[in-house]
Amino acid sequence: FQHYYITNNLSWSYRDSRMPNTKDIPDYYQMGPGTLKIPNALFKDNRKRICDRLVSKNVPRGAVMLFEGGIQEQQYDTDRDIEFQQESYFMWLFGVMEADFYGAVDVDNCESILFMPRLPASYAVWMGELKTPEYFKTRYGVDRVHYSDEIVTILNQLRPSALLIMDGTNSDSKSHFQAPSFEGMDQFKVDTTTLYNEIADCRVQKSPGEMEIMRYVNEVSCEAHKEVMKMMKPGRMEYEGEATFKHYAYMKGGMRFVGYTCICASGQNAAVLHYGHAAEPNDKRVNNGDMLLYDMGAEYAGYTADITASFPANGRFTESQKFVYNTCLKANRAVLAAMRPGVSWPDMHRLAEKTIVEEFIKEGLLVNGTVEEMTEAYMGAIFMPHGLGHLIGLDVHDVGGYVNAPPRIQEPGIKYLRTTRNLEEGMVITVEPGVYFGDALIEAAYANPDQAKYMNKEKIEPYRGTGGVRIEDGVAVTADGTELLSHNIPRTVEEIEEFMNRSN
Repeated sequence: FQHYYITNNLSWSYRDSRMPNTKDIPDYYQMGPGTLKIPNALFKDNRKRICDRLVSKNVPRGAVMLFEGGIQEQQYDTDRDIEFQQESYFMWLFGVMEADFYGAVDVDNCESILFMPRLPASYAVWMGELKTPEYFKTRYGVDRVHYSDEIVTILNQLRPSALLIMDGTNSDSKSHFQAPSFEGMDQFKVDTTTLYNEIADCRVQKSPGEMEIMRYVNEVSCEAHKEVMKMMKPGRMEYEGEATFKHYAYMKGGMRFVGYTCICASGQNAAVLHYGHAAEPNDKRVNNGDMLLYDMGAEYAGYTADITASFPANGRFTESQKFVYNTCLKANRAVLAAMRPGVSWPDMHRLAEKTIVEEFIKEGLLVNGTVEEMTEAYMGAIFMPHGLGHLIGLDVHDVGGYVNAPPRIQEPGIKYLRTTRNLEEGMVITVEPGVYFGDALIEAAYANPDQAKYMNKEKIEPYRGTGGVRIEDGVAVTADGTELLSHNIPRTVEEIEEFMNRSN
């Protein structure tokens, strides 16, 4: 009904509600008391970063960047609004939470302009007060605010030498970015080739303000994971952990959204890398003896965490569970110890695989060869069939992974790596080695003579059906190493057992 009345602009007896004085309008984002306050200066700094970058690349004087924010959409053919979340590039530049805005930035002087939708009077009845351009000017700390039906008029006043607009393809989703459009756009010289990769690359290095947000989402997400570890036990449903995580993150952290579909896997489901989707909706009952793999990250102002905790449902590891878990943890910690600016991310992936293969040889699951020979046969990819980790920020798989980077490596396992770049100070990236016993890959390896000769079937078979383990951390790259953002969560076998049994 909201969409129907607004779009049809039905007349109402309506008196404009009083707008607060500008001194009462917040110049920051904050969900509530005790949640993180994000000043408008963070987004102003982001705008300056891209302007400075473009000037350094000799973009013609007089160029203006133009962006279209996210639009409010309805579900299929209904009038049910899909819960709105801002488009990530627009969020990075302006911090605007509302739908249907445009934004412009003058490259020469970094002047910022927002174009707000001109809403009908009926909006106030169904959706809340009609805010003015003066309100949004203060709320988002921009230089000017006009209505979106004034874009052509304002741009003609600016007389841009070129309109720089976003046009490119996301290297993770392979989806094409929808370039902005408006009536009268054909009056201007449009440049679609300059902006996309430049701004994507800007987003790779987080500013100090952005790093504070990343610390916050990781802190709250760690605490939410611990709440899950406290309450999960045999007999519960997988989705109860998802509900607990979301409840804590929203109630304590003001985090209305999670950054991706929650993966709440128990037992053999933990070998399904992206479990939790509509066909597998975290709906299995947890059994005594199951390992749980919970991959969840809360989101604040668009920035998200991505953390995976693996732990035994009953609070006690079996010996075989200890082996798998400690193998994964050893790979995780080996990578953390080696990370620093200049290090190749593919080399870190190979280090994680090598560590897993070494532990499998020690335990006798892999035999009849050296680590080097097994690496050439891609044995590590059988048990860790995904990339080591990905950039993270305003998107869980953040942009820029293949901007100014070597091409994707077309080999098993590592071909799923979401960046091949060398590490740089200011990057935030996940470290998420996994050890899984997935039937499809194990059967394929048994059928491949080049791999089967290393597989000790007698040792491997008892692990079939047990699922797997993933240990995922959010890590910031610093000048001389790393900062572990997801530090406040039990990680060793001893820490997990002590925490779960004390909690229960």
